Amino acid sequence: MSMGSWYILVTKLLEQRKIAAYTQEAVEKFWSAGTVAQGAETLHAESPYRFIAAAGLAATEKHSGLMGHIPLADWISMSISRSVDRVNREMQAGLSFLATVGSIAPFVGLFGTVWGIYHALTGIATAGQLTIERVAGPVGEALIMTAAGLAVALPAVLAFNVMGRVINRVEQELEGFAHDLRAL
Repeated sequence: MSMGSWYILVTKLLEQRKIAAYTQEAVEKFWSAGTVAQGAETLHAESPYRFIAAAGLAATEKHSGLMGHIPLADWISMSISRSVDRVNREMQAGLSFLATVGSIAPFVGLFGTVWGIYHALTGIATAGQLTIERVAGPVGEALIMTAAGLAVALPAVLAFNVMGRVINRVEQELEGFAHDLRAL
């Protein structure tokens, strides 16, 4: 669980760094282009802003058949909204794992604590006498399990909270771009 949490944290931080660069690129290049198609072409192929702009363009080209019964402005708006939702889902991938680890790991550690104390008590019961040697080892192991559970949970919870804030900020920027694109 710890390795998975650290992997998600590192990959999400790298992903957010790229998205920050794509945001800057969209601000500098997209809105200075002559058309939406030209603006989309100026953006990096992996940019979520390009994906959203391309969805708006594709909506104008695919406005036929049953979709033709939907007003064009509504159809474009729906297509852009779906593309923003898809980008947001991709950015949030892994956050549920972090939340799960953050909530489960302390209980795994607690289970180890209970197991260690159980072994300490059975050792005392089989020996028939209470000595520090009979209790210290298993109780020490139990405390290590508690610490291990917390050591796994704390980074996951912190990563979840930090990434949640960062992703929320990016989602707001994407939504602003999509709003301006809809207006265009």
